[in-house]
Formats: sequence, structure tokens, C-alpha cells
Amino acid sequence: MTRHLVRRAADLPEPSYDEHGYRRRELVGEGDGSSHTGFGVCELRPDGAVAAHVHSYEESFHVLDGSAVLDVPEGSYLLEEGDYGLLPTGVPHAWRGAGDTAARWADMLAPVPRARYGYDTQTVPAWPARPPVRIDVRDPRTRSFGHFEPAQMDPGKQSQDLLAVSASMRTALLVYSGITVKMMVDSDLGAVASTMFMVQYAPDGVAGTHDHPFEETYLFLEGEADAVFDSARYRLGPGDCAWAGAGCVHGFSNAGDEPLRWLETQAPQPPARHSYRFTRDWDYLREASR
Repeated sequence: MTRHLVRRAADLPEPSYDEHGYRRRELVGEGDGSSHTGFGVCELRPDGAVAAHVHSYEESFHVLDGSAVLDVPEGSYLLEEGDYGLLPTGVPHAWRGAGDTAARWADMLAPVPRARYGYDTQTVPAWPARPPVRIDVRDPRTRSFGHFEPAQMDPGKQSQDLLAVSASMRTALLVYSGITVKMMVDSDLGAVASTMFMVQYAPDGVAGTHDHPFEETYLFLEGEADAVFDSARYRLGPGDCAWAGAGCVHGFSNAGDEPLRWLETQAPQPPARHSYRFTRDWDYLREASR
């Protein structure tokens, strides 16, 4: 038996802010059967803060809206909508509110936090706050960060002028079967336990049923998807979240006439070969070998 999870935006209760103006809605965690994925949506009020701390897991994030300041020992960075980044295991970091509205970001924690053991997050002494600077993806001093714009999903807009604003192959766009994939966080950025990327389906985009030897999480941002997880069918839209455990057979198609887009994570990182196992290929082999 494999596992999957669907959480609909309309059914998710709003967690309370803590005394420091921070809250996190857990969408995938150990209680859901996950071994590798802790996924949630964080919010920080403009006057809020998260004190300096370290984790026993890798953390990646993508800013959904608003702005916040991230403090790490190397510097302080103003993060805005579309920014993403990586906080490796054991790297001290702190968050500060900024702007006029709450900042909201998705976070991916790998392997899954196990807070019941009491050691996966520890506070550390604060260091002097510095004036924050914007990230520059061409500056190696901000090599752990990047920036995403929806226009980057358009194959017709992948000109050299646009590609020149990045220092790595994260500029590359994978295009197939009406589907485009834009990598954000992976081993190129320094991640070792997970990946984070953006996926967009054209109106005719379809991915046939398949499974993986790793876990995947999907946070739907735009459009509507027809999804199947272990033979159960769902219509999913903005704000909905789904998780497929290793071995869960799943597939997607665009249910509308407009682009369908979601944020996706994988943990652990895919193997070099055989990371996809399509049911159609094994159905073909069964028939061909009779």
C-alpha cells in the first residue's frame, strides 16, 4: 500500500500567529506518513521576527507574496515575491518582517522534521543585524538564492537577454508534452536532500500515470488540474496541496483552457536513472512479451 495526501485550501484552518508575529501551516509532515518531506506555508507580519536558530534538516523556500529579511552569518537579504533559496543543514538563520503586509513563503524541509525527539531545531545566539541587500543571481555571494517570474515558463521568451541574468544552468527550461519545468533548488544550488521547481501545463498538457522512488509535493498556484493518485481522482486548484509518497502512481492533466502552474518538491533527490516509472511502458512490455 502506498500513501498520498490531498489538502484543499478551503478546508485548511488558519493557525494563530505566535507572540513574535510568525505562523506556519503544516501541509505535509511526519504524521501524514512522510519520511523525507516537511512542507508548509509560513507567514510573518511586517513587525514580526523569527529568532536565530539552526535545523537538523535542509530548508528551501519560495516567497509567494510580500517581503521579508533573511539574516544569515554571511549577510542580510531582502527577499521579495518570486525569490527562492536554500538554507543548508546547520546554517544559522533568522527572519525579520519588512514592507507593509505579511510575507508568505512555502518551505520544504528534508528529511522530515521529527520534533518529538527534541533536537531538530535549536536556537543560537543572535549576531548584529545589518542593512539588507537585494539578491543578485549573478553575484556568487548570493549563490544560495534565485528569482522566479511566471514569464520564465514561456518557451518563446527564453532569449539570451533573459538567460544572461543567471550564473548557472538554472536558466534552462525543460519542455515536453505541453509541460514546462523550471528548476529552482537542486544540487546546483547546493541542496543534497531535496529539489524545488516550478511546473506549468499548457491547456493540452498531460502527464500519464507514473511513480517514483521518492516523495513529491505539489502546491497549486494557478489554473485547475485533474489529478489521479493511486486510482483516486481529484480536481485541484489554487491553494490546494497534494503529496505522493514513494511508489504512489499519479498523473495530471490541465482541466481548463488557461495555464496550470504549481510549485513542486522532491525528496530525496532523484537518482541518476530510473526516476520515472510510467505505467504505459510496463503495460506495453506485458503485451509485447506474450
